[in-house]
Amino acid sequence: MELTPRKKLILRAIVETYIATAEPVGSKAVAQFPGLTISTATIRNEMADLTELGLLEQPHTSAGRVPSPAGYRLYVNELMGEHQLTLQETQRINSALNVKMEELDRVIDRAGKVLSQISDYPVFTLAAGSGNATIQRMDLLMVEEHAFIAVVMTDSSVVKNKLFHVEQPLSEPQLQMLSTILNSSFLGLTLEEMRSALEAMAAKSAPSAYGLIALVVEFGMEVLSGQRRQIAHTAGITHLLEHPEYHSLDKAKPLMSYLADEEDAARLPATLDTGQNMSILIGPENVNEALKDTSVVMASYDIGDNMRGVIGVVGPTRMDYAKVTARLSYFADSLTRMFGKGELPPGPPGGEDPEDPS
Repeated sequence: MELTPRKKLILRAIVETYIATAEPVGSKAVAQFPGLTISTATIRNEMADLTELGLLEQPHTSAGRVPSPAGYRLYVNELMGEHQLTLQETQRINSALNVKMEELDRVIDRAGKVLSQISDYPVFTLAAGSGNATIQRMDLLMVEEHAFIAVVMTDSSVVKNKLFHVEQPLSEPQLQMLSTILNSSFLGLTLEEMRSALEAMAAKSAPSAYGLIALVVEFGMEVLSGQRRQIAHTAGITHLLEHPEYHSLDKAKPLMSYLADEEDAARLPATLDTGQNMSILIGPENVNEALKDTSVVMASYDIGDNMRGVIGVVGPTRMDYAKVTARLSYFADSLTRMFGKGELPPGPPGGEDPEDPS
């Protein structure tokens, strides 16, 4: 639909005022919006036209209007300004991510918690791997003569460790020899290839040595198998209660329960349309019944050759889309740079904090 510039400005004024106040917006409030120099009577006529077009709704008998899902969609597509992250926001994000590489699920869990704190909305983080993940390195650490720790790192920088207890005593030279065999025979292999290599080794190794090799290799295969599963985390679910739309527990409980259930969370939108790094689903555009009155904003990030992920924000349709998309885009870019290049994107131009991040 094609709107006049005046109608677009009035729609933008109503959306942004409603985002800020959570109250139906009347003509007097619209008249105070920068750039509008028309009478309240004219504004009321334009608001009536926008309502007939399905871009605004009139709740109950209130004289004010609220945006409809179609109104939000037009706002996001055409009217929304670009939000500039503050220095404080970028420093907080970088501080959360600028850590020594650790287990992937812990990193994305931390990212979701920080983004939720910054945005005041629930956040979900998803990561999914392919069947092509391989082991990049295996380290064996002596604990005592009857125990050692195996550390396995995949080619996507996922690190797992496990403590093993053995009946026969082990020496440090024996453990070093075992590590040499593992790193010369099982690195760079997929899960199926590791299984075949282990079977082949059974025929040419002493039973005692093979038993130790099998312990570590089977652990490595468990790690690769885990990489095929989708990792899902949710954070900040109780932030929903801070928004007027969810002050009623009857309204909030179904969505909170959905987000809290790991299996349901894993079914949150996990892919974006081809060629898109950012996607916004508004109200009924979400196919899941639990999300039909919410908006979901998602951004994708690249973990490495074998894995990609999605980080998303869930909230009322009265969401501050400009701020959410700016923060989400920066977060996704940060994750991609951290996993792929070991670096973080720069802060805002000038290094100054132009406004309060709240």
